[in-house]
Amino acid sequence: MSQVTLLGEVSQWNQETCQQELKTVLPKLVAMHHDTESWEDHTNILQIITSKFLPHLSLSESETGCFSTVLPKVVKVFASLLEEISKQIGGLSSQNTELHVFLRNILKMMVQILESLSGCVRHVNSFEESVSFDTIRSLPSCILRILKDTFQHCKDSEVMYSGRLSLVGDLLQGLFKEAYSLQKGLMELLDKINLEDTASEEDVSDIVTVIHSLLDICSIISRLDIALHANTWKCIIKQSVKYQSLVEDQLHHTDIAASLCEDLCTSVQNCLELAHQIQQTGLQEVVHCPEYRLFQKATKMCRFFANTLVHYTKEFKAFLTKSCCRFHQLYLQIHSKFPPSVCAPSVPPALSEELRVAVLVPMDAMLTQLMSFQPFAESVLNPDHQSSTELCLPQCLLLVNVLGKLSSQPGEALRLWSDGSQFSEETPRWSVFEAVLQSFRQCMLERALPVWLPGVMLRGQAQGRVSLHKHVCVHMCACVGVLPAQHFPPLERSLLAAVLQADTQTAVLATDVWCFLARYGTAELCFHHVLLIAHMIRSCPGEGYQLFHLALLLRRLLFLMTPRHQVEFVERFPPSQEENLCVWRHILLRCLCVEARIQVEKEVLAMASVVLQEWQNSGHRLGDIPRLNRILGCVLLVIGGSSLQAECVLSSVKIISQLWSHMSSNQVQDHPPLQCTVKLLLSLSAFLIKSLEPQVIVQAVSCLNGLPIQKCSDDLLLAALEFLASTGKCQVLPRISDLFNGLLTHPSWLILHHVLEAFGGFAEITNHEEVISQTLTSEEVKTKVLNFLSKTVSQLESGEVRLERLKEWRSIIEKHCEQMERENSSSVHTPLTEEPCPKKPRQETNTEEEYERYLQTAENALKALQAIEGPGHSPSPPVWVKDRLQVLQTLITQINTTAEQQL
Repeated sequence: MSQVTLLGEVSQWNQETCQQELKTVLPKLVAMHHDTESWEDHTNILQIITSKFLPHLSLSESETGCFSTVLPKVVKVFASLLEEISKQIGGLSSQNTELHVFLRNILKMMVQILESLSGCVRHVNSFEESVSFDTIRSLPSCILRILKDTFQHCKDSEVMYSGRLSLVGDLLQGLFKEAYSLQKGLMELLDKINLEDTASEEDVSDIVTVIHSLLDICSIISRLDIALHANTWKCIIKQSVKYQSLVEDQLHHTDIAASLCEDLCTSVQNCLELAHQIQQTGLQEVVHCPEYRLFQKATKMCRFFANTLVHYTKEFKAFLTKSCCRFHQLYLQIHSKFPPSVCAPSVPPALSEELRVAVLVPMDAMLTQLMSFQPFAESVLNPDHQSSTELCLPQCLLLVNVLGKLSSQPGEALRLWSDGSQFSEETPRWSVFEAVLQSFRQCMLERALPVWLPGVMLRGQAQGRVSLHKHVCVHMCACVGVLPAQHFPPLERSLLAAVLQADTQTAVLATDVWCFLARYGTAELCFHHVLLIAHMIRSCPGEGYQLFHLALLLRRLLFLMTPRHQVEFVERFPPSQEENLCVWRHILLRCLCVEARIQVEKEVLAMASVVLQEWQNSGHRLGDIPRLNRILGCVLLVIGGSSLQAECVLSSVKIISQLWSHMSSNQVQDHPPLQCTVKLLLSLSAFLIKSLEPQVIVQAVSCLNGLPIQKCSDDLLLAALEFLASTGKCQVLPRISDLFNGLLTHPSWLILHHVLEAFGGFAEITNHEEVISQTLTSEEVKTKVLNFLSKTVSQLESGEVRLERLKEWRSIIEKHCEQMERENSSSVHTPLTEEPCPKKPRQETNTEEEYERYLQTAENALKALQAIEGPGHSPSPPVWVKDRLQVLQTLITQINTTAEQQL
């Protein structure tokens, strides 16, 4: 009997006939199926086998009698059909009828093959008994291979068929629908399979292959069908957990975790795009638009993937060491999509909040279960971790979240996060405190904007929005409040390292936390910290940022000391010793108790008188100016620190008056130490302006007037502005208007802002309105002042422009801080054996220096006298002034005559 005749007869048989002829005809059909090269014959034979004979085979006979022989051939034929489509697709068109029919027939045969395989799955599922892999070994692998090829073909169809998709679109839809049904049936079949703990290696290998094949299919169908994608992942996780003890050593956990992370990121991005589309439509009733229903479905998928990832991580955490970096990155990426991140997309707040709850709540649960996992901690606390600009804030918020969870962690997890790496053989990691402070430092952009975060509960009520600084500070202090004492050393090291780095706001944050630590601890602990910091200040080289940060911390901590410890601190670091002046010049006297404050004032002023007298006795040597500056800094501390007694004021005025008489603008320009002296004198004069004699103020203004004011250092300018603003309280000189005029054209916007503040303060309290009018001589200057006083904004800056500007500034500030730290590091590590730089030889003798100093003093005094007699001053000078000037003229003539005789 020929094959065609046999197929024709068999196709007409009823179920009873097929059952009777089963053992005779089925082997012939299987052989024919294996030998035929005709795609059509193959498809027909497969349909007859699965529809007529397979239902009559027992479960144990299905594999040996049919599946193992037929299904491998099915895979080859199906692959050849896809290959033929790829070859012929280029010629497909509505005009090429023959090819059109040919390709449609191929697609129909592919659909028939899938239908036949679905029949195989239904046959196995029809048995109530449990199914073992031995009875269906060939079926899952064959189906999964064909499903993968089918879904890939459907995914590529838009590109593959290009503009000819309409010619075969109906068959492609049918193909996808049949593949969907087949996979659904297969997953139901997998649920019926039960492997015992004693399963063979072959069975275990089969289930592992099934899981990995489903994972491959997931990557293909992710954008084809949401429901199928979710159900496939459910099957993967279910099978993995079901046979966990058997397969956990063989599963590709890294690939599974990476795919889940990728699908979660993609789903979140889809949601945000839908939310943006909804925002673009401008609808008032968002919940009623079709896009919102799509958004809800997408949000549901986000929640599904997030929860699935949490579940998988919980079950297989021990095998996810290599995935921890990806988990860390995922956390940062997800949080960067939501406010307050500066790169979060603009979407309706209600939709953003809905998505936030769906995703961030599971992400927080995932963080909790990873807290005790060392590889994850090493990834988060890696010192070499570099976050891009948009991920700096998420990294900071992640670490703050970790701080909040530490108190509920067991001792080993607490040590893991709080102590950092202890041994060289460990993977390097920061303590969480150091990591928080470092990440806060990287958030320059967020601090500048600033970004706002929800405050914590206070007295039963939620606080409003708070700055990043306050958010981090509150959580760090809360963590410190419950931190066991054995973990304080790494905390203290982290705080000190933050104080000693270049970014001032990070140093302020560390200072805030340190002050909480001092208040939370004992008085003796606070005193011990103060002594250590004072010793560090005393050993600081130069006037760098480290000195100022330490001084800030010292000032804050002194407020927290007991009166007894404050008195003891004065005794340990007496101001009468010059080596302690660098400590006292940075302290606020108002933080001390009365006993300690009086002692400091007495010793500082006595020391200042001694240093000034020694400087005068030595012939006013320039080499002694740094020593003089150190004590003047302490005098400024005394003057500005409290309400002084009359004798302290008189003593201070005497010191200031004597020094101003020796300040020459020419020398100040040439010698930087003198610039520092003038800066201190200006600040002192501003405090004591009401107690200074007019000629002293005249000398100060004359010295300032002789300086190239716009070329002076910023700190000198700021002191000058402080002084000029205070002169409104006294009898002022016309030349003050010249000084203000020069400063109001300063090129630096920052200095200009201080100039406007100083001029505004001067104008409010002065009675000399002519000085104001003499200053505002040009329209440009007048406009600047009026706009400042009226708080007029000259140009509004859009949010986008401001963000870009701040990004540029962030880069500049970061480079500046890094440069300062490099310079500081290189100076600290300079070898002690290195030869010092040769000193610059003196250019003038002591005698020449004395001549210059006395002549400059005389010149300043004469200029001041001339200013008093200038226009606009009344009444006229007394009669005796003319006689004194004549005496001075005679003295000058005698000096000139003596000089000529000596020459």
